[in-house]
Amino acid sequence: MAVDTEIKNAVNAADKDAQYDDRAKRLLGNKSILAHILVKTVDEFKGMDPKDAVSYIEGEPFIGVVPVEPGLTNIEREENGQRIVGLNTENAEINEGLIRFDIIFYVRMKDGISQVILNVEAQKDEPTGYHILNRAVFYVSRLVSSQKERDFVKTNYNDIKRVFSIWVCMNMDENSMAYVHLAKDDLLGSYQWKGGLDLLNIVLIGIANELPEHDDKYELHRLLSTLLSMELSVDEKLGIMEKEYSIAVDDRIREDVSAMCNLSQGIREKATDNALAGVIMNMHKKGYTSEQIAEIVEKSVREVEAIIERAEPILA
Repeated sequence: MAVDTEIKNAVNAADKDAQYDDRAKRLLGNKSILAHILVKTVDEFKGMDPKDAVSYIEGEPFIGVVPVEPGLTNIEREENGQRIVGLNTENAEINEGLIRFDIIFYVRMKDGISQVILNVEAQKDEPTGYHILNRAVFYVSRLVSSQKERDFVKTNYNDIKRVFSIWVCMNMDENSMAYVHLAKDDLLGSYQWKGGLDLLNIVLIGIANELPEHDDKYELHRLLSTLLSMELSVDEKLGIMEKEYSIAVDDRIREDVSAMCNLSQGIREKATDNALAGVIMNMHKKGYTSEQIAEIVEKSVREVEAIIERAEPILA
């Protein structure tokens, strides 16, 4: 029975994490938020008022529905007898283990003709199982290769659209931002090879735990830190968004922020409970009595013994 309870608790915790991630993506995928990211990461839009930049974002961003895997990013269909290739956003519930881009959207450039493709990825922290830059390189490469037959056909490589993969990593040691892109070094001669060195672009944004001051240097970091914080209240988040960034808070934003705050409270409480349970079990293994443990952790003897009973069958 105790094992079943632990499994159920683990599933519930994972479900809360997944729900929090989904809400975070929905919030980041709001055009008014994406416009702030756009004006801080794409040269052509730097210095523009984010409100004006919103109109350059085409259609609705794709949020968590476009597969990363080669061969699955695009889908083919026929319409009025014509073959049409587009982003694969159908049957998102199939193959739940599939890796998907967090957010993808097209941006019409100021010339009114050309487009760029932006991908925004949110990470709770810097991954330990792999180097995040390696994953970013894979993602940005997929964003280019998947354009074949969708954004350019056959060998019309000059029609490839520029792509930006923007990675937001929380819980970092410091606020940081890095731009990774192609460069050309002339090893012999100075021949001007034709083509676009600006096709592949990666932006890595590190967000520290402490909310930074609102100034030009940390303007984007403060907004992202506010949106993704697990400490700020709903009113604090909405207040910063409205007063400091002039973001109109509609029902969808309010709903997503409220849901994230509720979920983060549950996640924090679970983390606190797990930490306390760890302390109790360490003391129990060292021979402390239930009464001694209860006095130290300021819990009742019954609560302490219940934690020990739940944990002991798993440790056995």
